[in-house]
Amino acid sequence: MSFDISLILDSLPKMLSGIGLTFQLLILSGVLGLFLAFVLLLMRLTEKWYFSFPAQIFIYVFRGTPILVQIFIIYYGLPQFEAIRESIFWPILREPFGCAIVALTLNTGAYVSEILRGAVLAVDRGLLEAGSALGLSRNQRFIYITSPLAIRLGIPPYSNDVISLLKSTALASTITVFDMMGIARTIVAETYAPYEIFISLAIIYMIFTFFIQKGFGYFENFMSRHVKK
Repeated sequence: MSFDISLILDSLPKMLSGIGLTFQLLILSGVLGLFLAFVLLLMRLTEKWYFSFPAQIFIYVFRGTPILVQIFIIYYGLPQFEAIRESIFWPILREPFGCAIVALTLNTGAYVSEILRGAVLAVDRGLLEAGSALGLSRNQRFIYITSPLAIRLGIPPYSNDVISLLKSTALASTITVFDMMGIARTIVAETYAPYEIFISLAIIYMIFTFFIQKGFGYFENFMSRHVKK
């Protein structure tokens, strides 16, 4: 089997032309998903069941089903309902890009909320008791003690989720979003050379993954600077 270098060199600029759309998917769904995760976290931490129970159901559903199925349900399923087509959400849900953002946001929000909850619960209770002894209120303990420590503890698993989200953006191509993967699939359909194209694309994703890992590594070191010897 021959390996066509010229085809790779010709295809790389075309695939990289979709980098903007790939990062739009990553950044928009990442930011919205983080906001959703905070809301779910607060719902889970409350003692009121009518907040915590719906959050648990939401998390269970979106962590327990494949992201590809979620994308298909949102893109192909929701438009079947007239109420959706007449709602204020229709301008978003009628476009493949909007459906991809919604699906990725809901999925990553469910995962990140559990990462945040685990980090919050991992904070040493003794520190919170010490804060209480110093006269800090519950909100003050959460802001000044729990949050900084939870952020430091949650950085490694959160960085893994961001990398998973980057890879999940490639699934948007299944609903005609022409990100890097969408363009790569088009090139493969034209050239019948999946080996060269997809290996090249895999290398591009690995490069992005490397820089994301490095970025979070620097952030983790910054957050942990007070515990370094």
